[in-house]
Amino acid sequence: MNLLFIIIIIVAVILAITGGFVQSLNFLLWVGIILLVLAIIAWLIRSLSGRSRV
Repeated sequence: MNLLFIIIIIVAVILAITGGFVQSLNFLLWVGIILLVLAIIAWLIRSLSGRSRV
């Protein structure tokens, strides 16, 4: 019974760590998408305004 309890605890800890890792990756993915959209908008504004490069 003790061995089963230890195995269940180990599996629960591994699943908790994996779940936290996936949530942080999901958050970083959304941050990356938002930064990409902002960069595209800034590039479009620069190209449409016709500024010369300095």
